[in-house]
This record gives sequence, C-alpha cells and structure tokens, in this order.
Amino acid sequence: MSANQEQSPMNLSQIQELIKFVAKSGVSEVEIEQKDFKITIKTPAGKREVQVVTAAAPAYAPAPVSAPAPAPVAVPAAAPAPAAPAASADSKYVTIKAPMIGTFYRSAGPGKPVFVNVGDEVKPGKPICIIEAMKLFNEIESDVAGKIVKVLVDDAKPVEYDQPLFLVDPA
Repeated sequence: MSANQEQSPMNLSQIQELIKFVAKSGVSEVEIEQKDFKITIKTPAGKREVQVVTAAAPAYAPAPVSAPAPAPVAVPAAAPAPAAPAASADSKYVTIKAPMIGTFYRSAGPGKPVFVNVGDEVKPGKPICIIEAMKLFNEIESDVAGKIVKVLVDDAKPVEYDQPLFLVDPA
C-alpha cells in the first residue's frame, strides 16, 4: 500500500467498484483497513448478495470505536425495514430489486418515454429501468413476468444494492 492510499480513505467510486468485484468474483469476504477508515464486504456462501459494513474514523464520533460489532446488524436491518410493511400488505407481489448501487432512471434519457409504468405487462428480459453507476448506464431487465403494480423509487434518485424498485403482480 502506498503512502498516498494510507493518507486518504477510499472514495465512493472505488467502494462501488470493489462491491461489484466482490459480487461477481465469488470471494466470500474482503476487508480493507486504512488509518481512519475500515470497510468489510461479505457475501454469504453460494449467494450473490453483498453485505457492506463500514466504520468511519474515530474523529467523526467516539461511539463507533467502542461499538464496531453493532454496525453489521444496523446496516442489514436498515435495508429490509422499508420492504417489511410492503411485504405484509402486498405479499402476493414479486419485488424486483436493484442489482447494484447507483442512480435509478425510469427512462433512457430526458424527454424519452419511461421503460414501464404502473399497469404495464413485463416479461423476463424486458428493460424496466437504468441504473447509472460510475458513469456507466446499466439497463436493468425484468427477471419475472407479470404486471407492474408499483414503482418504489423516484426517477434520478440513488439506490442501494438489493433495494426494492418495483412490485410486480405475477398473476
């Protein structure tokens, strides 16, 4: 590790790139620790899900130094919480989730029609949105067949990995 890397923590694009690499490579755990920064990326065995745990520098708040163990619990608990009420009320629906971190776009560009609206029929392979990550525009395709019931994310808003994007009625 060079002196430059030790002095400055990773930027967001480097973290996103690392998460993508871990998700695709099959590595089960990666941990990077620098002077004032620590990131751990874990994937459960046999799954393509990625769990990211970060700890900020002690200068931000003294509490994280004494409480690194609760951080992994807080991060995963925060993501499913919004989906829990929707899952109970809409249990018959299938959720299409974000396959990556990035910015969610409903259309291919300003002034262009949206890929899907509420009530539209989708089938596996049909483009439903774009997620921009690190200046790359990734067309996201449906992996289920059915009718769009609800769009869960506003256009041009940031999304997290595995965040629910759409509810689909498979009936």
